[in-house]
Amino acid sequence: MGLVVPRGRGVDALGRALEEGWRAPASVEAQGLPGGQTPVYRVPAEAMVDPRALRAARRADRLTRMAVLAAWDAAAEGGLTAEGAGARVGVIFATALGPHATTFAFLDGILDYGQAGVSPTQFSHAVHNAAAAYIALALGIRGPALTFTQFHFGFHEAVRMAGAWLAGGRCEAVLVGAAEECGTVQASIAARRLAPPADGRIRPFAFGRPAGTVPGEGAAFFLLTPDGGASDAARIEVAFGAESAAGIDAETGLLILDAGGLSSEEAAYADAAQAGVPVASYAPVFGGTLGLSAFHASAAALTLRRERSFATPVPDHAPERALRVETGGRPVREAVCLRLDCAGRAAALRLRCSRGR
Repeated sequence: MGLVVPRGRGVDALGRALEEGWRAPASVEAQGLPGGQTPVYRVPAEAMVDPRALRAARRADRLTRMAVLAAWDAAAEGGLTAEGAGARVGVIFATALGPHATTFAFLDGILDYGQAGVSPTQFSHAVHNAAAAYIALALGIRGPALTFTQFHFGFHEAVRMAGAWLAGGRCEAVLVGAAEECGTVQASIAARRLAPPADGRIRPFAFGRPAGTVPGEGAAFFLLTPDGGASDAARIEVAFGAESAAGIDAETGLLILDAGGLSSEEAAYADAAQAGVPVASYAPVFGGTLGLSAFHASAAALTLRRERSFATPVPDHAPERALRVETGGRPVREAVCLRLDCAGRAAALRLRCSRGR
């Protein structure tokens, strides 16, 4: 897998973040607010510098650069080189809000200069599937490329489509990932509508009570193959429906909730948590983002790879269940990331350790 997260780039950066737990977010410009600043879990600029990986994306926007870097690292970790990708590798990209910062900049250009004076390059980067095209270009991929745009289950649909491509023999491997950016417009809207907590701590277990959230950004990609040939590989499956997270073993399982304070409907997560099964949420590490499922899948994969679970960064308001409050403990063999939309519909990503014992 490959990652660009608020604590840096790479699997090791994710590991350090999960080990360290919560850290105060950065402050960014927010128009029309007292003080003109609001907290955001923002990817640091130094994590997005790589001349080789970004050679084909010199003009790309922030969202696309994050996606390219995460996909590049996932390909490299899986032994896929830019010279060897070819036509048997596919790309599936998922995003909720897409390159909205570029879209707003393009609209500002129309207002300032008129349709004849606006940048055509900016227009081409304002479409949601620009990131998938840049990933294919950077890695020499000539197989199918697809973008899912959906608020809640885009990454789940991307994984499911990748499974169909692999099962049908259309591809030998598929790069699947998601990315979200927090631009100044989103940061300003989030500050007004989502009431970021004064201390910057996201409280996932507030379950819809007025606790607020802090927006985040980043990218997470996975190289999926039909056989999971790597020694530290995990199997990933997608399930939809009320029973999508059922049957987790209390001894070797972990339930990760996608609760991040984004809506009042998160109260339903309290009922979804299963008695006796260890529960966690890492939204305070990644930020409140509609792409949280992909980031939680990366945390789940690292949990299986390192054979140790990571403590919940902010356990405030936690229910009286088997909350994961310490790092380490008994090895986890299955991690289930549960996602609920604003109507209460459920989907789960189930990751299982593929190593035999």
